[in-house]
Amino acid sequence: MVRATPRISRIFPALAEQTDERRRRTLGTVALDVWSRGDPYEGYVGRWSRRVAEPFLRWLDLPAGARWLDVGCGTGALTATVLARAEPAGVVGVDPSAGFLAVARTRITDSRSAFLLGDARALPLPGRRFDAVVSALALNFVPDPGRAVAEFARVTATGGVAAAYVWDYAEGMAMMRCFWAAATALDPAVPGFDEGRRFTLCRPEPLRHLWTEAGLAAVAVRAIEIPTVFADFDDYWEPFLGGQGPAPAYAMSLPEEHRRALRERLRLSLPTEANGSIPLTARAWAVRGTAGAGH
Repeated sequence: MVRATPRISRIFPALAEQTDERRRRTLGTVALDVWSRGDPYEGYVGRWSRRVAEPFLRWLDLPAGARWLDVGCGTGALTATVLARAEPAGVVGVDPSAGFLAVARTRITDSRSAFLLGDARALPLPGRRFDAVVSALALNFVPDPGRAVAEFARVTATGGVAAAYVWDYAEGMAMMRCFWAAATALDPAVPGFDEGRRFTLCRPEPLRHLWTEAGLAAVAVRAIEIPTVFADFDDYWEPFLGGQGPAPAYAMSLPEEHRRALRERLRLSLPTEANGSIPLTARAWAVRGTAGAGH
């Protein structure tokens, strides 16, 4: 039998039914290789994900006492919000990054939470165990998102909800759009790195299609927009030096001289208030569906 942590076994006793062999088979990677260190991620997008999480949970509007699974939980932005706002019976977070999970475990000590290393495409969990299966800003990094959503449906209890949100990379995520516009002006090779071009999944119709193909019913998609106000230019720029995510990885791959040129172009192009703050906005696309009895 799997050597489950006492907390996981206490919250969800059925998880102890896994075998060590099954867990070894299901461990893998959801995100790009650069998604591995929790603290730089927090400064880059984790803090903004937390702001999307609250309106996302209000939209789901699930009753207290539900059993939640957070797939691609990262450093725990969505998990923490579920614990604070949704009155869950328990939340299990799954992520392929040991570094992210270490940060999540440090920051989230609520006895209703537990964390597992695992792959969204083969969740190391039994079927139909969760009333809500959610995912924040992770689905577009999964090599086979259709397989991941099928797994969401598999582990969602009949009548439960499977839902996710992703950034609108193509148009609505201003901090990244500003970065890539400045980078493209200096380097014609940049479009191959730009999330807006790479992640065509992150639009309403592709998301709706994924949920429908997984057999989920009553599928709905909506936009969630939040302010992303940076205290000053350094508050905007420094997270791009953390190497966590495609844009920061690109920035850190540049020779120092080229990186300085990119920094200066951004400094001159960003909207800046009299007090030095940089007012931007971010839009996420959220999708939800209900699991039927056939999963």
